[in-house]
Amino acid sequence: MTIDYEIFDLGTYKFQCGLAVPDCKLAYKTFGTLNAAKDNVIVYPTWYSGQHYDNEWLIGAGMALDPEKYFIIIPNMFGNGLSSSPSNTPEPYNADRFPDVTPYDNVMAQHRLITEKFGIEKIRMVTGWSMGALQTFHWGALFPDMVERIAPFCGSAKCSRHNYVFLEGVKAALRADSAWENGRYTTKPEKGLRAVGRVYAGWGLSQTFYREELDLKTLGYASLEDFLIGFWEGFFLPKDANNLLTMAWTWQHGDISDNELYNGDYKAALGAIKAKAYVMPGQTDLYFPVEDSQNEVANMPNADYVPVPSIWGHFAGGPGTNPEDVKFIDEKLTELLAS
Repeated sequence: MTIDYEIFDLGTYKFQCGLAVPDCKLAYKTFGTLNAAKDNVIVYPTWYSGQHYDNEWLIGAGMALDPEKYFIIIPNMFGNGLSSSPSNTPEPYNADRFPDVTPYDNVMAQHRLITEKFGIEKIRMVTGWSMGALQTFHWGALFPDMVERIAPFCGSAKCSRHNYVFLEGVKAALRADSAWENGRYTTKPEKGLRAVGRVYAGWGLSQTFYREELDLKTLGYASLEDFLIGFWEGFFLPKDANNLLTMAWTWQHGDISDNELYNGDYKAALGAIKAKAYVMPGQTDLYFPVEDSQNEVANMPNADYVPVPSIWGHFAGGPGTNPEDVKFIDEKLTELLAS
């Protein structure tokens, strides 16, 4: 496969958990050209298990994220298989010995890329879906004077207790496979990966999606079982189990106040976000219910609550699955960028 991304060398990178990984890497892809003033920058982080390829559905000529107008940077999360991950890090920090990574670790590494590699001082907008939204909130709270706009969609500033419990099911499914071998597997834990797909299937889409049989009528699967195998098991089977576990830990420990800047004061962290914000929950998202977004907006000084009117649950936010949702999100990003 042609490598269509670049690597930023972080050197020995110290993670919040207290481990320092030598020769740490941040993979990223850019679209468009950085202008002379360096003020046309959009940062668009990746999501759980996703890589930069999986973000490209929201970029294009005539869209809000138009490479003719903006310099768009997609940094890949630690643990996603392209940036430093359990699957690609040399011993002794490989596999189950890879650090517990926080969203803070990701965003601080991304900040180094953006400032050291490109010399950027202002970011026009940060946006992202799901864990990309989590990182978006972190950008707003950690660098309030740098980030002018944020648009987190179908995600939250802090992992809720209910969301944490869902992810325990994902982790347990992977670890229950005897092939997992406490993270030291030599053959792919296929049963565990298939099980994760089925755990996700009940959460990723809404009750209304299933009631209206959109898996059959819109996505064209032959039956519900066909959808569970073809869509959900197929989604997770190509992925590395340790990578998934690393990113699940990151997700569970998402909290914009878990750092020396805010010392756990979540409301203070939300209140510190100066960026003009569109907080866009999916109306039927089971991971990130609209009440969580309303609570965030109530504690942010410059935020609008903009729910995505969709029955596609969490997948209203991506990865480009429903054209009507893509259109809605794109229009709102255009609106925010023009503000």
